[in-house]
Amino acid sequence: MSTVARDATRQNIFKDMKHIKFEDTISHQCGVTMSDSVEARAIAEYKDQDPDVTVTYQPALIRIDGEGQLVFKMSEISEFLGKEMTAETFEVNSSTHYGRMVRVDDDTIILFGDMEAMRSYIE
Repeated sequence: MSTVARDATRQNIFKDMKHIKFEDTISHQCGVTMSDSVEARAIAEYKDQDPDVTVTYQPALIRIDGEGQLVFKMSEISEFLGKEMTAETFEVNSSTHYGRMVRVDDDTIILFGDMEAMRSYIE
């Protein structure tokens, strides 16, 4: 290992706690990671049409990330896919998610990056 590389590994990329404010740690992002499949690719391609959504393809996974909230309408995805997409199939293809997931009805799943925005759906 070169001296430059060794010195670089000793650098701490993290801030000291005294330099971190709570406000700096709040994120309103949300997203879902899906196992790569025909259905997941259709969902990703459909959501990629939204300029506020970021889709990242990995070798076996697809990430769909957004700010605030992501709305997944099964009827719209079904039309794009060319066959029925159900909320159950969506959930099976989801490996994991971050944010708060709410299944509003059989046609709509919403991921929220903001807890307050999600509250009206669960109260």
